[in-house]
Amino acid sequence: MSEQEKDILEEELTESETTEDALLAQDETVPVENTDEEVSDEESEDRKEKKNGNKKKKADKKAEAYEAKIAELEDRVKRQMAEFENFRKRTEKEKATMFEMGAKSVVEKILPVVDNFERGLAAVPKEEKDSPFEEGMNMIYKQLMTELEGIGVKPIEAVGKEFNPDFHNAVMQVESDEYEEGIVAQELLKGYMYRESVVRHSMVAVAQ
Repeated sequence: MSEQEKDILEEELTESETTEDALLAQDETVPVENTDEEVSDEESEDRKEKKNGNKKKKADKKAEAYEAKIAELEDRVKRQMAEFENFRKRTEKEKATMFEMGAKSVVEKILPVVDNFERGLAAVPKEEKDSPFEEGMNMIYKQLMTELEGIGVKPIEAVGKEFNPDFHNAVMQVESDEYEEGIVAQELLKGYMYRESVVRHSMVAVAQ
C-alpha cells in the first residue's frame, strides 16, 4: 500500500469517528434537555398548588373573620334590643306609677267635696226632701259618684265587715247587740279605694 492510500484511509477513519462522536453527543443531550423541562413543569405545578393553597387559606381566614364580625354585630343588636325593651317596659311602668300617683292626688282632693255633698243632702229638712232643689242635688251627686266609679274610685265596705287595718281606721270601740266583737259597728267617715290601692281609710267604730 502506498503512502497516499494510507493517508486517505486515515482521513476516512477520522471522519467516521467524528460522526459517531457527534451522534453519541446528540443522543446524550436530548434526554437531558427533556428531563429539565419535566422538572421545571413539576416545580411550576407545585408552586401553583402552593399558591392556590395559600389563597384558599387566606380566603378561609377572611371568611372566619367575617363570620366572627357578623356574630359580634348580631349579639350587639340583640343586646341593644333587649336593653330597649327593658327601657320601654320601665318607662311604661314609671308612667303608670306617675299616673296612679297623680290620679290618687286628684281623688284625695275631690273626696272632701263628696263628703260635704253627703252632709248637705243628709241635712235637708224632711219637708224639703222631695223638692226640686233636693232632687237636683241628688242627681248631681249621683253623676259625680258615677264618674268617680268610672275611673276606678269606689267606697270601702265597712259596717258589718270584720275590722281590717288595711282598709279601716278604728277610732273607737262601742258596745253593740247587733254585731260581734271585732266587727265594724259604725262608719264615721267613708273610705275610698282607687283601683287596687287605698286612697283614704274608713274611720270606724268597732264592736267590743
